[in-house]
Amino acid sequence: MKICYVTSEFTPYAKVGGLADVSNALPSSLAQAGHELNIILPFYKDLKVDHSLIHPIADLQDIAIDTGPDRLIIHGYRCPFPKTQDPSHAPNLILVRCDSLFERDGIYGNTSDEYLRFLVLSRAAIEFCQRLGWTPDIFHCNDWQSALIPLLLRSVYEWDKMFSQSRTILTIHNIGHQGVFPSVIARHLNLHGYEHLLHQADLQHGKVNYMKTGVLFADALTTVSPTYAREIQTSEYGVGLEELLSKRRDNLHGILNGIDPSEWNPQTDPLLAANYSINNLKPKLKNKQRLLENMKVDVNLQSPTLGIVSRLASQKGFDLMFDVFPELLRTRDVRLVVLGSGEQRYIDFFTNLRQMFPDKVGFYHGFSNEIAHLIEAGSDMFVMPSQYEPCGLNQMYSQAYGTVPIVRKTGGLADTVSQFDPNTGNGTGFVFEHFTADGLRWATHFALDVFSSPKHWNKVVVNGMQQDFSWTAQAQQYLELYKKTLSRPKL
Repeated sequence: MKICYVTSEFTPYAKVGGLADVSNALPSSLAQAGHELNIILPFYKDLKVDHSLIHPIADLQDIAIDTGPDRLIIHGYRCPFPKTQDPSHAPNLILVRCDSLFERDGIYGNTSDEYLRFLVLSRAAIEFCQRLGWTPDIFHCNDWQSALIPLLLRSVYEWDKMFSQSRTILTIHNIGHQGVFPSVIARHLNLHGYEHLLHQADLQHGKVNYMKTGVLFADALTTVSPTYAREIQTSEYGVGLEELLSKRRDNLHGILNGIDPSEWNPQTDPLLAANYSINNLKPKLKNKQRLLENMKVDVNLQSPTLGIVSRLASQKGFDLMFDVFPELLRTRDVRLVVLGSGEQRYIDFFTNLRQMFPDKVGFYHGFSNEIAHLIEAGSDMFVMPSQYEPCGLNQMYSQAYGTVPIVRKTGGLADTVSQFDPNTGNGTGFVFEHFTADGLRWATHFALDVFSSPKHWNKVVVNGMQQDFSWTAQAQQYLELYKKTLSRPKL
C-alpha cells in the first residue's frame, strides 16, 4: 500500500506535542510491515537535524504554487529518517522548502500568514506526488494543518486522474485547535470555481475553518482514542464541531496511539540509573534514588513518590491540585517531582510548593528528556488529572515502567487505565470520574493506601507492565481502516 502521510510535526526534528511522536512511530510501523510511505513535513528553520544530511530532490525543484494573488516557489528535499528497526524499510521523509513561510523561529506562530503556510504544505503534498508520478492509495492528513487536502483533491486537482482511486483520512489529534481564519483568505485558496464547497454559513460569519473543511470532505475520520471519538460528538468536548462529527459518526474511528518500545523500555533505556524488568523490579529503586537526588529532595525510598511530566496548561487539570496537594504534603509522607513549562500560574504554584516543602517537592521548569525518563522510572505514581485528554502517552509510558497512573476518566486515559481493585487484584491504576478536587483527592489517597500494602502494590505494578501499548497493534488497526476505506466509494 502507498501512503502519503502529511504532518506539521515530526519527532525528533520538529516537536511541539504528541502529533510529532505519532508522525514518526505510525509511519515507521507501517513501513516495517512492508508498506511504502512518503512523509511530507515543512522544512522549518530550526529543524533539529544535521542539515548537511538533507539533499534536494531533482524532480521537486522550483514548483510554482498559485495562492490567489500570490505565486510561491517551493522545493522538495530528502531528509534521513531517524533510527528504525530496519533501515531498508524506513519511510521516505520529504521536506517542503519555502523560505518565505518556514524560514522563521518556531513551528507555529500567530502571524497573519499562518493560513498560507499550511495551505502550501497541503498543496505541496499533492504536487510532490504528481511530480514523482507516485499515486498514493491513502493521503493521511493530521489536524487542521493538512486538513485542506481532501477539499483540494475534489476541486483544484480533480482533473488529475492519477488520484481518482486515492482516499483521504483525517486524524484529529486535538479538536481544540481548528485553524480558523478570516473569510478574506478564501480567495487565497485558489479553488477555481469550487468556492461553493466551503462551509457557506462559516463564510457568512466571516471565517474559514480548516479542520471543519477536513471533517466535511475526508473519506474517513480518526481520532486518537475510542473514548475521545465519542466525547467529541458532544457539546462538552466537540468545540463547535460536535453536530458535524455526529453526522459522520459512521466514518469516525477512535484508534489509540501507541508508544515506541525502542525508546520507552525500562530494560534497555540508556537514560536510567539502572535497567529493570517485570521479573526484576529491585533496580527501579536505584532510579528513585537518582531522581530524588537530582530533584534535590529528601531521599526516602520507603516514602511514595508522585511524578508529573506535562505541559502546564489548564487542560491538564492542575487547578484541581491547588487545594489537594498542599494538604497532601502537610498530612502524608510523600514526595512530588514535577517537570514542565507553560502557564505562569502553574509555574508559580509548583514554585511555591517547592518553597513550602523543600524536602518533599522538586520542580524542574522546562524540559529535559533525561529527567522525563527518570521520572517515569523513579516515581511510584504518575499523576494525570486531565480535564480532557485525546489520548495521552505518559500514562502508557508509566505502566511500561511500573509506575502506577492516577488519572481522570476521560479520553485515552479512560481507554488505557483501569481502576485497581484490591479484592480481585484486577486493574492498572487509580481512576476518578468527575473533574473535581474531591475526585483527585480520593484517587490519590486510595493509591497511597494501596502503596502501604506491598502485596497489593506489586500486583497493580505488574498488571500495568503486562499491558501492550506498542505501535504494532495500533498500526494494524490503521491498515484495516485504510483497506476498508479503499473498498468504499469516495465520499
